[in-house]
Amino acid sequence: MNLAALNFENPTLLTLIMIGLPILMLALGWVLRAVYGWWRRDVAEKRAEHVVAEAQMEAERVHKEAGVLAKEEIFRRREAFDKEMQEARLELRKWEQRLSRRDDNLDKKVDVLSKKEQQVEESRREVSRRNSQLEQRGQEVGRLQEQATRELQRISGLGREEAKRLLLDKLSQDLEEERAELVHRATEAAREEAEQVARTIISTAIHRCAADHTAEHIVSTIDIPSDDMKGRIIGREGRNIRAFEKATGVDVIVDDTPGVVVVSGFNSIRREIARRAMEKLILDGRIHPARIEEVVQATEKEMEQIIQEAGREAALEADVRRLDPKLLNLLGRLRFRTSYGQNVLQHSLEVATLSGIIAGELNLDVQLAKRCGLLHDIGKATDDEQEGGHPQIGADIVRRFQERSEVIHAVGGHHEDGHIVASVYTAIIAAADAISASRPGARRETLEHYIKRLERLEAIANAYPGVEKAYAIQAGRELRVIVTADKVPDNHLAKLSRDIAKDIERELTYPGDVKVTVIREMRAVEYAH
Repeated sequence: MNLAALNFENPTLLTLIMIGLPILMLALGWVLRAVYGWWRRDVAEKRAEHVVAEAQMEAERVHKEAGVLAKEEIFRRREAFDKEMQEARLELRKWEQRLSRRDDNLDKKVDVLSKKEQQVEESRREVSRRNSQLEQRGQEVGRLQEQATRELQRISGLGREEAKRLLLDKLSQDLEEERAELVHRATEAAREEAEQVARTIISTAIHRCAADHTAEHIVSTIDIPSDDMKGRIIGREGRNIRAFEKATGVDVIVDDTPGVVVVSGFNSIRREIARRAMEKLILDGRIHPARIEEVVQATEKEMEQIIQEAGREAALEADVRRLDPKLLNLLGRLRFRTSYGQNVLQHSLEVATLSGIIAGELNLDVQLAKRCGLLHDIGKATDDEQEGGHPQIGADIVRRFQERSEVIHAVGGHHEDGHIVASVYTAIIAAADAISASRPGARRETLEHYIKRLERLEAIANAYPGVEKAYAIQAGRELRVIVTADKVPDNHLAKLSRDIAKDIERELTYPGDVKVTVIREMRAVEYAH
């Protein structure tokens, strides 16, 4: 019998089966759930029992370890306490020993103080006794002094006040002589030290300044390719040369010298413009009055640029900054100015370098010293256009451009005409100017002028009474004067040398210094027969 047949044959049984089957399944599930819960509870109980057993074992182990650690800590602290107690006992013993020694020392000091008190008491008694003796002797000395004073007054015939006055006068005279001697020694020592320091500084500056021995000179000679060019320069009936001289303000000399034309003029800048313009005309070949005027005008503009550039280069080489363009123009003009054959701009650069070196040795402002040195001869750029000497003209120029007072004093007083005491930079510039001007090869000096200066030096010295001989040595840097011993005493030598030096300063013009040395010699001659 199958299920299909059952359904069709017995519907009631099928219904019961379908209702009972879920119930049976629910019952079976409940039973399985109860069995599973009982199994889980049994497993949890066993796990709990195992955890409790492990916890008990761990607690016993921790208890045992804690007991061991506690015992160790107790033992360690007991050892530390014993050690501290032992150290405290030792410290107490040491203090007891120290106190014992201090007691002994105090007993000894008490004994020493007792002995010293006895000695002091004995010394006091001895001092009292000696004071009594000294008082007695003092009274006796006073009586003797009174007797001696009365005897001296009786012998000399002077009273007490008069004798005191004479004695004080004598002491005052001795002190005055001693003071004069000390002042003289101090003055000489200070002068020697100052001369040594100044000589060292100046020699260092000279050694560190590298300068050419020959200065640049203005060239006024123009080479021409052939003598035929002379005719073209002169022009028909001389109109070209007249136009050239009128435009440039110089004289053109065309003589029989082959291949050369000479340009002559007192103004060095105009002479340079004429030289450059003539060279351009010779190269161009077109020489006529209109062309001459055009070339001269172009050369004048070019010359202004050259002058400005020369001033700018000089300021850059001297490391002098923030100069007015007009001052740079005046500096550039010094390139075409000479003094005794020495180029003034090159001389100004040398003075700036030397001044900076000297200022550095003296721990002064190097830049300010260079500025003073570069501008010290700025008056020579216009001294042919204004009245007065170049120092005063230069001082007026830098004053107009609002330069510092040190620069104004240095420019106006570098020739020591009364302004040198105003600033130390003025003295530096004066020294540097003398060094640059007096070095070998810096300036030309004819033999005739040189010999006349030496002769004049000797003549100034020979004019004084008592002078036996005078010799100018070291190229006129030193004057040796020999005086007669019986006419000039020793105390007149300093005055004589100073007077000769003042006469030399007043009558001669020279670079640097002239040393005047006066020599007096006493000789005694006797013959044995």
